[in-house]
Amino acid sequence: MFSLYLTALKSLAAKETHRYLRIWVQTLVPPVITTSLYFIIFGKMIGGRIGDMGGFSYIEFIVPGLIMMSAITSSYANVSSSFFSQKFQKNIEELLVAPVPAHIIIWGFVIGGVGRSTLVGALVTIISLFFVPLNVHSWLLVIVTLLMTAILFSLAGLINGVFAQSYDDVSIVPTFVLQPLTYLGGVFYAISMLPPFWQAVSKVNPIVYMISGFRYGFLGTTDIPVAVSMTVLILFIVVLYSVCYYLISRGKGLRS
Repeated sequence: MFSLYLTALKSLAAKETHRYLRIWVQTLVPPVITTSLYFIIFGKMIGGRIGDMGGFSYIEFIVPGLIMMSAITSSYANVSSSFFSQKFQKNIEELLVAPVPAHIIIWGFVIGGVGRSTLVGALVTIISLFFVPLNVHSWLLVIVTLLMTAILFSLAGLINGVFAQSYDDVSIVPTFVLQPLTYLGGVFYAISMLPPFWQAVSKVNPIVYMISGFRYGFLGTTDIPVAVSMTVLILFIVVLYSVCYYLISRGKGLRS
Protein backbone atom coordinates (compact mmCIF):
# COMPACT_ATOMS: atom_id res chain seq x y z
CA MET A 1 0.00 0.00 0.00
CA PHE A 2 2.84 2.38 0.84
CA SER A 3 4.42 1.85 -2.59
CA LEU A 4 1.09 2.68 -4.26
CA TYR A 5 0.77 5.88 -2.27
CA LEU A 6 4.37 6.76 -3.11
CA THR A 7 3.65 6.23 -6.81
CA ALA A 8 0.61 8.49 -6.55
CA LEU A 9 2.68 11.19 -4.82
CA LYS A 10 5.42 10.98 -7.44
CA SER A 11 2.89 11.21 -10.25
CA LEU A 12 1.11 14.23 -8.81
CA ALA A 13 4.37 15.99 -7.92
CA ALA A 14 5.80 15.29 -11.39
CA LYS A 15 2.66 16.68 -13.03
CA GLU A 16 2.87 19.86 -10.96
CA THR A 17 6.58 20.23 -11.71
CA HIS A 18 6.15 19.72 -15.45
CA ARG A 19 3.34 22.26 -15.45
CA TYR A 20 5.46 25.20 -14.32
CA LEU A 21 8.55 24.06 -16.23
CA ARG A 22 6.55 23.78 -19.45
CA ILE A 23 5.55 27.45 -19.20
CA TRP A 24 8.83 28.65 -17.66
CA VAL A 25 8.63 31.97 -19.52
CA GLN A 26 5.54 32.80 -17.46
CA THR A 27 6.52 31.15 -14.16
CA LEU A 28 10.28 31.69 -13.80
CA VAL A 29 11.27 34.71 -15.90
CA PRO A 30 8.90 37.44 -14.54
CA PRO A 31 10.04 37.25 -10.88
CA VAL A 32 13.69 37.33 -12.00
CA ILE A 33 13.11 40.43 -14.12
CA THR A 34 11.10 42.15 -11.39
CA THR A 35 13.72 41.45 -8.73
CA SER A 36 16.49 42.62 -11.05
CA LEU A 37 14.71 45.96 -11.32
CA TYR A 38 14.55 46.14 -7.51
CA PHE A 39 18.31 45.54 -7.37
CA ILE A 40 18.96 48.29 -9.91
CA ILE A 41 16.56 50.89 -8.49
CA PHE A 42 16.77 50.30 -4.74
CA GLY A 43 20.22 48.77 -4.63
CA LYS A 44 22.27 50.86 -7.00
CA MET A 45 20.36 54.09 -7.59
CA ILE A 46 18.87 54.71 -4.15
CA GLY A 47 20.88 52.40 -1.90
CA GLY A 48 24.06 54.48 -2.13
CA ARG A 49 22.22 57.46 -0.63
CA ILE A 50 20.71 55.50 2.26
CA GLY A 51 24.03 54.43 3.71
CA ASP A 52 24.90 51.80 6.27
CA MET A 53 22.32 49.26 7.53
CA GLY A 54 23.69 47.61 10.66
CA GLY A 55 27.17 47.24 9.23
CA PHE A 56 26.04 46.25 5.73
CA SER A 57 25.43 48.22 2.56
CA TYR A 58 21.78 48.78 1.71
CA ILE A 59 21.85 46.41 -1.25
CA GLU A 60 23.38 43.67 0.93
CA PHE A 61 20.62 44.26 3.46
CA ILE A 62 17.72 43.97 0.98
CA VAL A 63 19.01 40.96 -1.00
CA PRO A 64 17.66 38.31 1.46
CA GLY A 65 14.29 40.06 1.61
CA LEU A 66 13.98 40.24 -2.17
CA ILE A 67 14.88 36.55 -2.54
CA MET A 68 12.28 35.65 0.07
CA MET A 69 9.66 37.92 -1.52
CA SER A 70 10.04 36.22 -4.90
CA ALA A 71 9.94 32.76 -3.28
CA ILE A 72 6.76 33.57 -1.33
CA THR A 73 4.95 34.88 -4.39
CA SER A 74 6.01 31.93 -6.55
CA SER A 75 4.98 29.19 -4.13
CA TYR A 76 1.61 30.80 -3.43
CA ALA A 77 0.79 31.53 -7.07
CA ASN A 78 1.85 28.09 -8.28
CA VAL A 79 -0.46 26.13 -5.99
CA SER A 80 -3.45 28.48 -5.99
CA SER A 81 -3.59 28.76 -9.79
CA SER A 82 -2.89 25.07 -10.41
CA PHE A 83 -5.43 23.81 -7.89
CA PHE A 84 -8.16 26.18 -9.04
CA SER A 85 -7.53 25.30 -12.70
CA GLN A 86 -8.02 21.63 -11.92
CA LYS A 87 -11.11 22.41 -9.87
CA PHE A 88 -12.51 24.62 -12.65
CA GLN A 89 -11.89 21.89 -15.25
CA LYS A 90 -13.40 19.23 -12.93
CA ASN A 91 -10.11 17.29 -12.92
CA ILE A 92 -9.88 17.53 -9.14
CA GLU A 93 -12.89 15.22 -8.85
CA GLU A 94 -10.77 12.39 -10.27
CA LEU A 95 -8.36 12.81 -7.35
CA LEU A 96 -11.16 12.92 -4.81
CA VAL A 97 -12.71 9.63 -5.99
CA ALA A 98 -9.34 7.88 -6.32
CA PRO A 99 -8.13 5.74 -3.38
CA VAL A 100 -5.56 8.39 -2.49
CA PRO A 101 -5.37 9.93 1.02
CA ALA A 102 -5.79 13.66 1.42
CA HIS A 103 -2.19 13.86 2.65
CA ILE A 104 -0.94 12.66 -0.75
CA ILE A 105 -3.02 15.24 -2.62
CA ILE A 106 -1.81 18.05 -0.37
CA TRP A 107 1.87 17.11 -0.60
CA GLY A 108 1.65 16.61 -4.37
CA PHE A 109 0.63 20.23 -4.83
CA VAL A 110 2.99 21.47 -2.11
CA ILE A 111 5.99 19.80 -3.74
CA GLY A 112 5.18 21.62 -6.97
CA GLY A 113 4.97 24.96 -5.14
CA VAL A 114 8.17 24.33 -3.20
CA GLY A 115 10.01 23.32 -6.36
CA ARG A 116 9.04 26.48 -8.23
CA SER A 117 9.75 28.64 -5.19
CA THR A 118 13.20 27.11 -4.69
CA LEU A 119 14.07 27.45 -8.37
CA VAL A 120 13.01 31.09 -8.45
CA GLY A 121 14.92 31.77 -5.24
CA ALA A 122 18.05 30.21 -6.73
CA LEU A 123 17.71 32.26 -9.94
CA VAL A 124 17.23 35.50 -8.00
CA THR A 125 20.28 34.63 -5.86
CA ILE A 126 22.35 34.17 -9.01
CA ILE A 127 21.15 37.54 -10.34
CA SER A 128 22.10 39.18 -7.03
CA LEU A 129 25.72 38.12 -7.60
CA PHE A 130 25.94 40.74 -10.35
CA PHE A 131 25.24 43.42 -7.74
CA VAL A 132 26.76 42.21 -4.47
CA PRO A 133 29.11 39.41 -3.30
CA LEU A 134 27.42 36.39 -1.77
CA ASN A 135 28.25 36.08 1.93
CA VAL A 136 26.22 33.45 3.78
CA HIS A 137 26.33 33.23 7.56
CA SER A 138 24.51 29.88 7.77
CA TRP A 139 23.58 27.83 4.70
CA LEU A 140 21.53 25.48 6.89
CA LEU A 141 19.31 28.27 8.16
CA VAL A 142 18.96 29.78 4.68
CA ILE A 143 17.79 26.47 3.20
CA VAL A 144 15.53 25.51 6.11
CA THR A 145 13.85 28.94 6.23
CA LEU A 146 13.32 28.99 2.47
CA LEU A 147 11.80 25.49 2.40
CA MET A 148 9.55 26.11 5.40
CA THR A 149 8.32 29.39 3.96
CA ALA A 150 7.66 27.77 0.59
CA ILE A 151 5.68 24.99 2.27
CA LEU A 152 3.69 27.51 4.30
CA PHE A 153 2.66 29.61 1.31
CA SER A 154 2.02 26.56 -0.84
CA LEU A 155 -0.51 25.48 1.79
CA ALA A 156 -1.97 29.00 1.86
CA GLY A 157 -2.26 28.92 -1.94
CA LEU A 158 -4.05 25.57 -1.72
CA ILE A 159 -6.62 27.06 0.66
CA ASN A 160 -7.11 29.97 -1.74
CA GLY A 161 -7.60 27.53 -4.61
CA VAL A 162 -10.23 25.58 -2.66
CA PHE A 163 -12.34 28.64 -1.86
CA ALA A 164 -11.86 30.48 -5.17
CA GLN A 165 -14.93 30.52 -7.37
CA SER A 166 -13.35 32.33 -10.33
CA TYR A 167 -9.92 33.27 -11.65
CA ASP A 168 -10.43 36.73 -10.16
CA ASP A 169 -10.66 35.15 -6.69
CA VAL A 170 -7.23 33.58 -7.21
CA SER A 171 -5.63 37.02 -7.68
CA ILE A 172 -7.50 38.88 -4.91
CA VAL A 173 -5.50 37.51 -1.97
CA PRO A 174 -2.04 38.02 -3.54
CA THR A 175 -2.95 41.56 -4.62
CA PHE A 176 -4.74 42.87 -1.54
CA VAL A 177 -3.28 40.72 1.27
CA LEU A 178 -0.04 38.97 0.37
CA GLN A 179 1.67 41.81 -1.48
CA PRO A 180 1.03 44.49 1.21
CA LEU A 181 2.13 42.11 3.99
CA THR A 182 5.32 41.33 2.06
CA TYR A 183 6.22 44.97 1.50
CA LEU A 184 5.52 45.68 5.18
CA GLY A 185 7.49 42.62 6.28
CA GLY A 186 10.88 44.28 6.49
CA VAL A 187 12.13 43.66 2.96
CA PHE A 188 13.36 47.23 2.49
CA TYR A 189 13.90 48.29 6.10
CA ALA A 190 14.80 46.97 9.54
CA ILE A 191 11.97 46.60 12.03
CA SER A 192 14.22 48.19 14.68
CA MET A 193 14.14 51.43 12.69
CA LEU A 194 10.43 51.87 13.38
CA PRO A 195 8.89 53.62 16.43
CA PRO A 196 7.91 51.21 19.26
CA PHE A 197 4.21 51.25 18.33
CA TRP A 198 4.87 50.30 14.70
CA GLN A 199 7.39 47.68 15.76
CA ALA A 200 4.63 46.03 17.79
CA VAL A 201 2.23 46.28 14.83
CA SER A 202 4.82 44.81 12.46
CA LYS A 203 5.28 41.77 14.68
CA VAL A 204 1.68 40.79 13.97
CA ASN A 205 2.75 40.26 10.35
CA PRO A 206 3.99 36.64 9.98
CA ILE A 207 6.17 37.53 6.98
CA VAL A 208 8.35 39.64 9.30
CA TYR A 209 9.52 36.46 11.03
CA MET A 210 10.29 34.68 7.77
CA ILE A 211 12.33 37.52 6.35
CA SER A 212 14.13 38.08 9.67
CA GLY A 213 15.13 34.42 9.90
CA PHE A 214 16.21 34.34 6.27
CA ARG A 215 18.22 37.55 6.65
CA TYR A 216 19.99 36.11 9.68
CA GLY A 217 20.99 33.11 7.58
CA PHE A 218 22.65 35.44 5.09
CA LEU A 219 24.00 38.28 7.22
CA GLY A 220 24.05 36.96 10.78
CA THR A 221 21.91 39.85 11.97
CA THR A 222 18.19 40.00 12.76
CA ASP A 223 15.53 42.06 14.55
CA ILE A 224 13.81 38.97 15.93
CA PRO A 225 15.41 35.94 17.64
CA VAL A 226 15.84 33.04 15.22
CA ALA A 227 14.11 30.63 17.61
CA VAL A 228 11.01 32.85 17.59
CA SER A 229 11.01 33.01 13.77
CA MET A 230 11.28 29.23 13.47
CA THR A 231 8.54 28.69 16.05
CA VAL A 232 6.16 31.02 14.19
CA LEU A 233 6.88 29.25 10.91
CA ILE A 234 6.22 25.82 12.40
CA LEU A 235 2.98 26.96 14.05
CA PHE A 236 1.65 28.47 10.83
CA ILE A 237 2.56 25.36 8.85
CA VAL A 238 0.76 23.11 11.33
CA VAL A 239 -2.35 25.31 11.33
CA LEU A 240 -2.53 25.72 7.55
CA TYR A 241 -1.85 22.02 6.95
CA SER A 242 -4.65 21.09 9.33
CA VAL A 243 -7.01 23.42 7.46
CA CYS A 244 -5.96 21.95 4.11
CA TYR A 245 -6.45 18.42 5.35
CA TYR A 246 -9.92 19.23 6.65
CA LEU A 247 -10.96 20.89 3.39
CA ILE A 248 -9.58 18.18 1.10
CA SER A 249 -10.74 15.21 3.18
CA ARG A 250 -14.25 16.64 3.50
CA GLY A 251 -14.36 17.89 -0.08
CA LYS A 252 -15.35 21.38 1.03
CA GLY A 253 -16.04 23.53 -2.02
CA LEU A 254 -14.83 20.75 -4.31
CA ARG A 255 -17.66 18.32 -4.80
CA SER A 256 -20.38 19.52 -7.12
